[in-house]
Amino acid sequence: MTDHITSYTPLEVPLPPAPDLSFFTDAQWKTLFALTDAIVPSIRTAATVNSSTDKVISTAEWDSAVTKLSSLIPGPDAAKIATVYLEEDVSSNPVFRACVGRIFGDYVHEEGRSGFGLIMNALNTRAGSLILTGSTRLIHQQPIALREKVFRGWDSSRLPPLRAVYRGLTAIVKKSWVMTSPTINQVLGFPRIPVHGKPTDGLPYEFLQFPAGGEPETIETDVVIVGSGCGGSVTAKNLAEAGLRVVVVEKSYSYSSRSFPMTPNEAYINMFENAGATISEDGSMAVLAGSTWGGGGTVNWSAALQTQAYVRQEWADTGLPFFTSLEFQRSLDRVCDRMGVNTEHVEHNRQNNVILEGARKLGYAAKAVPQNTGNGEHYCGYCMLGCHSAGKKGPTETFLADAGKAGAVFIEGFKADKVIFDGKTQNGRRVAIGVEGTWTSRDSYLGINGNGAVKRKIIIKAKKVVVSSGTLQSPLLLLRSGIKNSQVGKNLHLHPVMGGGAVFDESVRPWEGAALTTVVNEFEDLDGHGHGVKIEAVSMMPSVYIPVFPWRNGLDYKLWAAGMSRSTSFITLTKDRDGGRVFPDPADGRPRIDYTVSNFDRRHIVEGLIAAAKIAYISGAKEFHTTYRDIPPFVRPDASNPDAPEGTNDAALQNWIAELRRKSPPQPRTGPVRQCTPDGDVPDGLVPQIQRGRPALPGLGASGVNPMVTNMAIADWASRNVALALGKPRGDRNGMARL
Repeated sequence: MTDHITSYTPLEVPLPPAPDLSFFTDAQWKTLFALTDAIVPSIRTAATVNSSTDKVISTAEWDSAVTKLSSLIPGPDAAKIATVYLEEDVSSNPVFRACVGRIFGDYVHEEGRSGFGLIMNALNTRAGSLILTGSTRLIHQQPIALREKVFRGWDSSRLPPLRAVYRGLTAIVKKSWVMTSPTINQVLGFPRIPVHGKPTDGLPYEFLQFPAGGEPETIETDVVIVGSGCGGSVTAKNLAEAGLRVVVVEKSYSYSSRSFPMTPNEAYINMFENAGATISEDGSMAVLAGSTWGGGGTVNWSAALQTQAYVRQEWADTGLPFFTSLEFQRSLDRVCDRMGVNTEHVEHNRQNNVILEGARKLGYAAKAVPQNTGNGEHYCGYCMLGCHSAGKKGPTETFLADAGKAGAVFIEGFKADKVIFDGKTQNGRRVAIGVEGTWTSRDSYLGINGNGAVKRKIIIKAKKVVVSSGTLQSPLLLLRSGIKNSQVGKNLHLHPVMGGGAVFDESVRPWEGAALTTVVNEFEDLDGHGHGVKIEAVSMMPSVYIPVFPWRNGLDYKLWAAGMSRSTSFITLTKDRDGGRVFPDPADGRPRIDYTVSNFDRRHIVEGLIAAAKIAYISGAKEFHTTYRDIPPFVRPDASNPDAPEGTNDAALQNWIAELRRKSPPQPRTGPVRQCTPDGDVPDGLVPQIQRGRPALPGLGASGVNPMVTNMAIADWASRNVALALGKPRGDRNGMARL
C-alpha cells in the first residue's frame, strides 16, 4: 500500500446558490428546528444545563457516557472531546441549518414540503399541539425530554402524515448532522482524506461552450449519447473509435481529481441525483444514484462482478438468447479488460476479512469480488466521494478518455428535454433524429454573474440517439419525448438492501481499505428460482453508514455514532422479484419512486440479516445492529465466549434470531433500505418495442449483482450494432471487429 501524503488538501468545490427558504414561515422553521433538537440534542446534567433545549440526564448517566466515549476517542483529550460532543446541539450550528434548508428547498418535492408545513402549522397552535403532542404548550416551549418522547411516538402513529414527518425528518437530521458536526470526525478519528493512496492528476476533459443568444444553437453529428455513465461511456468509446462523429451530453458537471475526495456535503450536491435525497413514496427506500461526469461509475465502489449464469439463463428464457451467447461473454470480458478488473491485487480490509473468514467458519459460499483497478493495488474506501488517486478505473479514466482521444465531443450541464422525432416511420415506428435540451454553463449553475453565466437552448441533430441516462432519468426522458408505451417507467428493480453493523472491542478503522472486496453467495437462490440475497460490505464513510441506522433517542444515537470506529458493516443485496415504478413529479418533473419491498422479498432480506448476524457473532463481535428499527440490537452476553463449542447455536443469539423472524419487517415501517441504482441501458433493437406499444424486456428481472459490468457489456454489444447500422464496422486499437 502506498503511504499517505499528509500535505495533500483537496480543492474546495463551490456549491450552487442556497435556495430561497420562504416556502416555510419563520414560525414553521422555528418549530422544525425545535424538532431537530429533539433528535440530536445537547446533552447535559442538572449542574451544567444551559437552556430548555438541553436534554438533562443524571450524573451517573453522564459519567457512563463520558467513560464510554473516552474509551473510543483517540488521543489524550478524549474526555474533553467527549464533553463537547455530548453538549453539541444542531439548531445553533449555522452549517447544519443551511444543510437542512438546502435539502428542503432543493431536494424535497413540493408535495413533501407542503406536508411538513401543515404539521408545523398545526404544532404552532394550542389546539393542534394538544392533538399532536398531548400538551397545549407549543413544541418549541416543551422540554427536550417531552419533545423526544412525542416525536418518537409519531413513528407508530395512526396518522400517516405524522409517520411521514417522523421518517423524513429523522433521515434529514441524521444525515445533515453527520455531515456538519464539528466534532464527530474527531470523535471517530476519521481523517479528511484517505490514509493510503497518492493523489494523482486525473485526465483533463474539455467541454463545448456556447455564447449567449436568444435562438437555439444547433449541432449536427452522427450519434448523440445522453448520459456519460457506465453505458454511455462504453458506447461513446466504441462509436468514436469506429470513426463516427459522437457527442456525449451530461446534465451534471465534471470535477478534477484534485477535488477528490469531496466533503460529503460537496459530494452529495455535486455528484448524486437529487443530492442523495430521493426517497420512495412510502419512505422505506432511499436511492443513491450518480449524477456527475462519469455517472454512477464515478461514485460507485470498485466492485466489478460479471452477470451470473442463472441470471443470464433467466433473461434468455424471456426471449433474449443473447445473454447466454458467447458474444455477451466477449463483451463482458472486453469491458473488464479495459478497466483492469482483477482479484490478484485485492487486499481485504478488516471488515471484508470479517465477512470472508466468518463465512468460512460457517461453511457459507463466499469469494473475493473483482475490482476495476487497472490490474493494480487500490486500498481506498473513499471512492464514493471521488477517487483522488485515479486508481479506480471508472468511465472517466477509461472509456470516456478513449472516446475523447478518438474525437468525441463532450457537453456538461446539458439537460435533455426531449428526443426529437421526424414525421416518418420505419417498420411502424418513428425515427429519432436528435435531442433538444437546455445547456447551463458552470458559472450559471454556480450563480456567478458575468459573461460566463449562460443558459441556452441546444438542438443536437443526429442519425442515432442513444438514451443512457440511468434507471431514474431514462424513462422520464422517454415520457417527455411523447413515448406512449404504458410500460415506460414500470418494472423498476432496485436491489433493495438492509444494513447490519457489528461492533467489536477494538478499533477497526473501517474506512481504511477498499469498500467492497468480498461477497457471500450462499443465499442468492432462496426460492429455487434465483431470488435471494448476497451479503457484502458497505462504504464506511460516516455520512453513509451512521445515518441509516435507527434513531431511538438522542443520547443513544450519539453513543451509537461514536462506536463506528469499532464497527464493520454488512448489506443484504436482494435480487428482488417484485418491482415498482419511476414517474415524474407533477410540479417539477424530478424522478419519484413508487416502490415498496414485497413480503416475498422482505423474507429474503431477513434471512440475509440472520446470516450476517451469525458471521458477526462467529467473528467475535460484541453487538450486532440492523437498520430495521423495530428490532433491538443483539448484544452478546458478558459470559458468552466466542470460542465456545456451541458457536452460533448460542441460546441468546438464537432467541434474537427467532424474534427477528417473528417480527419480519412489515411495511411501511421497514427501513431504511438503500441501494445505488444502476444505469438503465436498453440494447439497440429493443427501443422500437417501446415505441410500438409492446412491453420492452418482458419479464426481465433484476440482475442480482452489482450492475456496472452488466450494463457496460450490454452497451458494448449494442454500440457495436449501432456502428454496423451506420456502416462503420472497421476495427480499432482495442480489437473491435465485425460482429
